[in-house]
Amino acid sequence: VLMRDGAPAELQRLPGHRIARAGVARTFQNIRLFPGMTALENLLVAQHNTLMAATGFGIGGLLGLPRYRRAEKAAIEKATHWLEATGLIARADDPAGALPYGQQRRLEIARAMCTDPVLLCLDEPAAGLNPRESEDLSGLLRRIRDGGCSLLLIEHDMGVVMGISDRVVVLDHGRKIADGTPAAVRADARVIAAYLGEGEEE
Repeated sequence: VLMRDGAPAELQRLPGHRIARAGVARTFQNIRLFPGMTALENLLVAQHNTLMAATGFGIGGLLGLPRYRRAEKAAIEKATHWLEATGLIARADDPAGALPYGQQRRLEIARAMCTDPVLLCLDEPAAGLNPRESEDLSGLLRRIRDGGCSLLLIEHDMGVVMGISDRVVVLDHGRKIADGTPAAVRADARVIAAYLGEGEEE
């Protein structure tokens, strides 16, 4: 059950288009940025629904109303904040598709955070990253977590998992074999056996 604005929402009962309204954002294992748009534009697109609602679904923008200018300024400020938080402010005007892979990963997280989620779901965010990039990613995710956003992470990089998680669930061929704190999971005999390949003959 997810709490947003004091109201519970059972995610499994919500249709897909209402998940974002419930405060859930996600990133994908395969990066899904708009490569021809700049980094800044990618973050503004994430705020499209908020901008449209704040400006009378575009009418305020066409008429140049102050309400539109205020909403646009707020959207740019939020995008700038997340570009700075992810170390991408110097690449704000560069096409997203021209960014190195690790920076594209961080940009996708920044885009998700522009929706003000209470729960951020990440599908293997460290996939394809080198050790330095994984370490930078861990620091970013810790800052997001410490800022009050919950994280749900599917990941094979154990350094990232153990470094940011309060609770870890381990699956072996789709079957849950452990569930607990990082320290408890790390010492679990079933986890050690499954991931070291022991007991395969049995």
